[in-house]
Amino acid sequence: MKTRAVILAGGEGSRLGVLTEKRAKPAVPFAGKYRIIDFALSNCVNSGIFDVMVLAQYRPQSLIEHIGVGAPWDLNRDFSGGVKVLTPYKARNDSDWFTGTADAVQQNFSFIKQGNPDLILILSGDHIYTMDYEPMISFHMDHQADVTIGTISVPIEQASRFGILATDDHYRVTAFVEKPSKPPGTLANMGVYLFNRAVLDKYLWEDRQHKGSAHDFGKDIIPRLVKSKARVYAFPYSGYWMDVGTVQSYWQAHMDLLAPSPNLKLYNRSWIIHTRTEERPPARLPASAYVYASMVCDGCFIEEGARVESSVLSPGVIIRSGAVVRESIVATDSVIESGAVIERAVIDKRARIGHNVRIGWGVADQTIRIALVGKNSEVPANYVVEPEAEIGTDVVAGDYHASTVRAGEIIKTKRQANEI
Repeated sequence: MKTRAVILAGGEGSRLGVLTEKRAKPAVPFAGKYRIIDFALSNCVNSGIFDVMVLAQYRPQSLIEHIGVGAPWDLNRDFSGGVKVLTPYKARNDSDWFTGTADAVQQNFSFIKQGNPDLILILSGDHIYTMDYEPMISFHMDHQADVTIGTISVPIEQASRFGILATDDHYRVTAFVEKPSKPPGTLANMGVYLFNRAVLDKYLWEDRQHKGSAHDFGKDIIPRLVKSKARVYAFPYSGYWMDVGTVQSYWQAHMDLLAPSPNLKLYNRSWIIHTRTEERPPARLPASAYVYASMVCDGCFIEEGARVESSVLSPGVIIRSGAVVRESIVATDSVIESGAVIERAVIDKRARIGHNVRIGWGVADQTIRIALVGKNSEVPANYVVEPEAEIGTDVVAGDYHASTVRAGEIIKTKRQANEI
C-alpha cells in the first residue's frame, strides 16, 4: 500500500503572540535547536514514509527556507516521493486562502492524488510528539477502515479543548463531538487522520458543496463520516503528545523536557528528530557558572557568575556575568546582559536584554503567566517587563512609553503602532 503524508502547516498561530508575528506556527523554534514541524517530518521518515506534502499559507517563507529540498530528513528525492511545499495559488476556477483544514486539502487534492496513493495520512504541523505511523497503518488495514483517527486519553478537565470520541469494544467510532462544553469522555482526537484516498476525495467534495460548512476535519468531515455510518476507527496512542498552540502550552512543553524522566524521548537514537542546523562551537560553561536542570545548545556562552535554572537555551545564546535565567526559553543568538533576571519568559531570536532588566517572575499561587520578547527586539537597561506583558518584534528603546511594561500591555514599533 502506498501512503502519502500531508502536513497541515498553514496556521497563523495568533495565540502564540509575537512568536508567530513573522512566521507560521510550525516554524516556531522548539527545544533549542528544532522547529515545531520537525516532529511531524521526522515521524514520517522514521515510519518509512518518504512521500510528504506540506500545505503552507500564513507567512510561509521561514518554513520554506527551513525545509528546503528536505535533505536533513532524507526527503530530497526527485522520483520516489520526497517533500513538496504547497502554498495557496490563484487558479482559473474558484480558489482562495484556505478557510479550514479540509479546504486546504481540497484545494490541493489534484496534487495530493497524483501517482494514485492508496492512503492519505493527514497530520498537523504544530504538535509535539514522536509516533510510529506504521502500527496505525496496519490497524487501519486490519479493520478495513475508511478512516482511522489517532486518539489519546486526556484529563477530563482538559477535554473541552479537543474533539472527543466514543467507541465500541472494537475501536469503531460511534460518536464524535468537537470541543464540547461538557465532555462526554476523555478520548481525544490528536489531529492524525489516515484516509483511504477514494473516501477522502468523496467527503471533501461533498463538504465543498455544503455552504454552511467550516470546511474543517474536526468540525465537519469526521462528524459527517460518523453520522453516515462509514467505517471510522480510533487508533489508541499512549505516548507524549502536546498541542503547543498557546504560550502556556508552548512553555509547559519545554518544562516537560526538563523533567527528571521526560516522557518525550529526544535522546532516543532509534527515533531521531531531524532538523536543519548550522555548525557552532561547543557550549562554554566556566567553572563559576551555575547551570541546573537545563538544555544548553551549541555556541552558548554562560559567563562566570551567571545562573541558568530549568531553562532551554538555543544556539549562540550569551548569558553575561551575574545574570539569572530561570524557567525560561531563550532563542538563538539572544544576549542577556549582566544583572538581568529572566523568569518564566520566552525570549525570541536575536533579542538583547539590557543590564539589570527584570522580565517576568513567579507568583505565590503558581499561576503560569509568561512574559514574551519578540525577535530582534531590545529591552533597555533597568526596565521591567511584567508577567503576561509582550514586547513585539524589532522593538528598540525609542518605542517604549515607560520603563515598566505592565501585564497585558503589548509594545510595538512606532511604525507597527501607526499601522493598527
